[in-house]
Amino acid sequence: MRIFLSCFLLLSVLNAFSQEDATTENIPIKKVDSLYREDQFYFGITYNILRDKPSGLSQSKFSSGLSAGFLRDMPINKKRTVAIASGVGFTYNNFNQNLAITSFGENQVYTYIDSETAYDKNKFSLLSIDVPLEFRLRTSTYESHKFWRIYGGFKLSYLLYDRSIFNGSEGKVVVTGNKDFNKMQYGTYISAGYNTINLYAYYGLNSLFKSAEVNGEPVNMKALNIGIIFYIL
Repeated sequence: MRIFLSCFLLLSVLNAFSQEDATTENIPIKKVDSLYREDQFYFGITYNILRDKPSGLSQSKFSSGLSAGFLRDMPINKKRTVAIASGVGFTYNNFNQNLAITSFGENQVYTYIDSETAYDKNKFSLLSIDVPLEFRLRTSTYESHKFWRIYGGFKLSYLLYDRSIFNGSEGKVVVTGNKDFNKMQYGTYISAGYNTINLYAYYGLNSLFKSAEVNGEPVNMKALNIGIIFYIL
């Protein structure tokens, strides 16, 4: 009987050790991603302001803009809190104002809409493809995607499509493919905030138009876009 009890106790102890080892082996090991990147999709909404307007031009109503794209993150320090990023995106901007754009043959004509003229809409819209290049400072870690950030950089844009609309009492006038617009546009921008939602500002460095004139005065307006931008991993 003593021999039987001894064998039983020995088998029980060995089985317990065996189960503990098996349980330990099945526990998943969490690996530290020391080479993480903040590759991100972005989506922005802005309020658009025209700078350096010619005398007589004023903005009316709300001028809005939408942008979206993807940025590839390239960290340059060991903690991966400093990085550069580049990518591609698209921007669609509307500018409501009192400069009517009509066509005369192959040329465009620019006139101010006076206060006595009744009209429903007057704006021009621009669709561009963007190539941003930015410098990034952040408090990110591999454990969390929620962090403070300051991103700033330079954006080069190529105009894909333009459309000007004047809708007055005598009907609607639509002009597309206006050669007076600058095909290449560029500017600086900055975004700052925490987690997904961030403040954003873009400052255009060259004119939206390259050869337009109104009453003998060059139209050298530049864009200032202020709004919010969302970053999504």
